Amino acid sequence: MRQMPDGLLLIAKRACPTCALVEPLVSRLAAGDLPLKVYVQDDPGYAGDTGGAAEVVDDRELEHSWLLDIEVVPTLIRVEGGREVERTYGWHRDDWRRISGLPDLGADLPAIRPGCGSKTLDPGMPETLALRFGDVQFASRTIALGDEEDLMEACYERGWTDGLPVVPPTRERVLRMLQGTSRKPDEVLGLAPPDLAPCTVEKVAINAVMAGCKPEYMPVVLAAVEAALVDEFGMHGVLCTTMFAGPVVVVNGPAAKAVGMNSGVNALGQGNRANATIGRALQLVIRNVGGGRPGEVDRATLGNPGKYTFCFAEAEGGGWDSLAVERGFAADASTVTLFAGEGVQGIVDQKSRTPESLAKSFALCLRAVDHPKLAMAGDALLVVSPEHSRVFIEAGWSKARLRDELTSLLTFNADDMLAGAGGIAEGLPAALAGKQVPKFRPGGLLIVRAGGSAGLFSAVIAGWAASGPTGSTPVTREIAT
Repeated sequence: MRQMPDGLLLIAKRACPTCALVEPLVSRLAAGDLPLKVYVQDDPGYAGDTGGAAEVVDDRELEHSWLLDIEVVPTLIRVEGGREVERTYGWHRDDWRRISGLPDLGADLPAIRPGCGSKTLDPGMPETLALRFGDVQFASRTIALGDEEDLMEACYERGWTDGLPVVPPTRERVLRMLQGTSRKPDEVLGLAPPDLAPCTVEKVAINAVMAGCKPEYMPVVLAAVEAALVDEFGMHGVLCTTMFAGPVVVVNGPAAKAVGMNSGVNALGQGNRANATIGRALQLVIRNVGGGRPGEVDRATLGNPGKYTFCFAEAEGGGWDSLAVERGFAADASTVTLFAGEGVQGIVDQKSRTPESLAKSFALCLRAVDHPKLAMAGDALLVVSPEHSRVFIEAGWSKARLRDELTSLLTFNADDMLAGAGGIAEGLPAALAGKQVPKFRPGGLLIVRAGGSAGLFSAVIAGWAASGPTGSTPVTREIAT
């Protein structure tokens, strides 16, 4: 409230038992030395028997309750010089006596009774009231729809969806989403490709709403978007390639647990809201802010289902450093790593019980990335399940030790990989004849631990064939609130 009247303010609602309990006290308050004003959230007949000694205000629109920041009714406030000096909520006899200056108030009532929730906190009401009575400004324009238009169909018709239904981004929903971060709505995160359009926190919130995110996901979504807008990730190239690639989001640290991300059973699959919607929000930002639409700039020959969303958390611990730690962040940091990846290639090895045998299985499967006769083209993300990781951890192998072993196993004589060798036209250039070549560029093999505790299965997520400094390199960003 911009200017409060001096005296006592009582905010109540008839439906609250404690408000009904204290209703007989209103006449006594009104007869005291301090003027009394009563704001009623539901029934303007509440406290109507004071004979005009108290001013009763019909606050069914909740404007006054919202401006007074009421969370519990009844609330009693004392105002002096236009400023609040004290408030109490519920019925606490000692507090009410002190604030009102009436030492005998409520002698026949219990000492304490809890209050009820203010109607300003009803579902959806905080955002509605903030928009109605607050100074909320959106930079994004509001699209007017016809009274008979179906909101979801309108989103389809305007090209805002990824082919699945989206949540209509009403002003109330966007405001609620923005409350998930302390960052200013007009903060520009970068230029979203391919159109290089300024991407603000507000624009991200709009697309996070459409993706189905909760407000608490916003910091993770923002970090993912920031990673995608870094030049090194090469989002424009990932979009316009005819290959399969799209952003793969790997989340590390306390933030993943805080928002309930899945790093366990079916971690790369469906069923977890945070996993599904965080990755989808990133894709919608690129589509709706940057203009990256399939059939236009997005020219993938086949694409892959991960271009709807591909997001999961790493199962940290167990004796291995997390991806975030390997990439230079503190063990307690929350991060997002973006990797330009393709589909999931399963690794089935249910018999290896030594790290040497299992590493050879992994190497053989990794050789197929892009093509067994190609090298230093696409990166790879190796997802090791807990049962497979146990084989290495119990033998004392760290992630770094496994990576070194795989690098050794994946270094080949180029002669067998030259174009035409084995009757296959695809392959390496003749200039590499007689040389040893690594399958992956230095730093091009990432390893994470994820998946359910049962099942001797791991997976390879192949990278874009243009991985590296001239195409796309993995980018990690710390998650900020």
